[in-house]
Amino acid sequence: MNMLRPALLLFILLTVITGGVYPLITTVVGNQLFPQKTQGSLIVQQGQVRGSQLIGQDFNQPGYFQGRPSATAEHADNPMASGGSNLSVSNPQLVQRIEQQIALLHSQNPEASKRVPTELITTSASGLDPMLSVSAMAWQIPRVARARKLPISEIEKIVDRFTIKPLLSFMGPTVVNVVSVNVALDHYSQGK
Repeated sequence: MNMLRPALLLFILLTVITGGVYPLITTVVGNQLFPQKTQGSLIVQQGQVRGSQLIGQDFNQPGYFQGRPSATAEHADNPMASGGSNLSVSNPQLVQRIEQQIALLHSQNPEASKRVPTELITTSASGLDPMLSVSAMAWQIPRVARARKLPISEIEKIVDRFTIKPLLSFMGPTVVNVVSVNVALDHYSQGK
């Protein structure tokens, strides 16, 4: 019994520290230093939540940039059912889905190059990725500019504004937040 008591006290102490004190401190510090991020990086316009910068959305109208395809359950970009398709590269269903996606993208973007950026035809592991590469965004710019009746240079400026570069080049690729760009496009159009 003498050996069990110190072990039990240490277990209780560590549980209180790691299960209570540490999460409380990180929550308070996070709320003070990064309030927007700790609240879900919500995009609020005119008092209404339009989405989150962390979760992709299904944009399928011509005046919007499309994000990565989503394989979440029930419907695309379902934040309650995150996950990929789990189809292997050799699966005929995956090949067929990709071929259909390429055909759809070519029909929607006739002025774009024949080579479709990979992330516009493949799903992410979570199915909710809100980011695209700069090249995937550039591939769609002519369609968005045509649909919104804006000069390509204006669309490029908006995309540049939401381009996120890594702190150091070896830490990851340069990406663009699709949701933020689409919300900014709506805001830009309303301001005209």
